[in-house]
Amino acid sequence: MSAPSPLFFDSHMHTPLCKHAEGHPIEYMRQGVENGLAGIIMTCHSPMPNRFSHRVRMTPEQLNEYFAIVQEAADEAPEGFEVRLGMESDFFPGMEDWLSELHSKADFDYILGSVHWHIPEYLDTFWRGDPDAFRRQYFDHLAESAESGLFDSLAHPDLIKNASPDDWDVEKLRPVIEAALDRIAQTGVAMELNTSGINKAYPEMNPGPKMLKMIAERDIPIVLGSDSHTPRRVGDGFLRALDAVEKAGFESVSVFRKRRRSDYPIPLVRESLSTALAE
Repeated sequence: MSAPSPLFFDSHMHTPLCKHAEGHPIEYMRQGVENGLAGIIMTCHSPMPNRFSHRVRMTPEQLNEYFAIVQEAADEAPEGFEVRLGMESDFFPGMEDWLSELHSKADFDYILGSVHWHIPEYLDTFWRGDPDAFRRQYFDHLAESAESGLFDSLAHPDLIKNASPDDWDVEKLRPVIEAALDRIAQTGVAMELNTSGINKAYPEMNPGPKMLKMIAERDIPIVLGSDSHTPRRVGDGFLRALDAVEKAGFESVSVFRKRRRSDYPIPLVRESLSTALAE
């Protein structure tokens, strides 16, 4: 019996333009082909105005360069493999108009929204020395980002657990998380299971299993992303991620094209993935 055709995408990866990733999009594409994916979505960190968080993102002047290198990878891809254009854009109160204009500058396939609590501008504005208050603020911003209408999906939605991993307690925060998820569920915005979380200060995927189950209970769609900052991580942990979402109660995982969502049954995705992804 022949192997199943590639079906699924890795929906989160970066380029050297963000100043903390390595590898041309062509290298990410080749790794995706090797790992039995149907395609990848490049989602490098968005430019922001006035040197906001400038150390970890492209400049506004590099936007066309970003479009060009993603197109180079698309042109080099073998027949049947897609390289789609995305962007990981930071949600920060007051930046909505900037992002709305940015997202109109290309025919994007996917816009991934992030609340990056650790950037200096976020800490300077919202950190007041109280970890619990900081976490509550983060989850309020996560919900607000969905309500903004700017994003297709929300990246690494419990990233805040890395702010103070020693006293991270999902049960203590359950009412806060559930309130945020109730708001997100009303928007139709998807959320991401980010496999890179296992390499962070709190070593589990983002979100962890308890929050993932809360997401499933609200029928919020789920997207898988490796958050690759180096080509070798494309598709990393996807078989384990499929097990996690299935255990949480999901029946499908999602991919975006031209900012429209398609859902794929988990058993078909699992079957389609190359044995090279086996852990």
